[in-house]
Amino acid sequence: MSEEKLSAVEEPATEVETSATEKKATVEHGLLLVHTGDGKGKTTAALGLALRAFGGGLRVLILQFIKGGQRYGELDALEWLSRVSNGRISIKQCGLGFTSEGQKEEHERAAKAALKSATEALTGGEWDMVILDEINYAVTMKLIDEKDMMKLVDARPEKVHLVLTGRNATQELIDRADLVTEMKLIKHPFLSGIHAQLGIEF
Repeated sequence: MSEEKLSAVEEPATEVETSATEKKATVEHGLLLVHTGDGKGKTTAALGLALRAFGGGLRVLILQFIKGGQRYGELDALEWLSRVSNGRISIKQCGLGFTSEGQKEEHERAAKAALKSATEALTGGEWDMVILDEINYAVTMKLIDEKDMMKLVDARPEKVHLVLTGRNATQELIDRADLVTEMKLIKHPFLSGIHAQLGIEF
């Protein structure tokens, strides 16, 4: 979405920024949350959670594994929201796009760099919630090792919320999580020949 389209809601956003900074956000107990399953909505749910946390005065970081090289709608919206809130919410694509033949090494390097950034962000004290979008898929595709992902989970400070999304969450991660939501595919417009729609898929 362009700056012009977003400018129509610029004044209310300034009011949101003011009211949010007045709140005394406290995280009583950080949770480990997992969004998985073969159905649509894992990233969407995590982004909704990010907005709720941001509205409650928390500082939120979203790192997207795999995704990169394409503008998704959430990037424009959240980058704009980051500007008007002095960076209290931030999103970054860390990948090269979904994997293709002949690029495995490049994808592995990007995923491992994203894992390093995630660990630094999680332990650095700057964020109250860290969302690692599609990290489960990165493990499934063997771009990063499950044991390295679990080391990251182990490094989570007690008061930081950590959200991991993507298909095929490992059993160890599910066992460790405080909350696990499985998105189940029942029906999808792709099956009827309807192409991806702006605002729904991207």
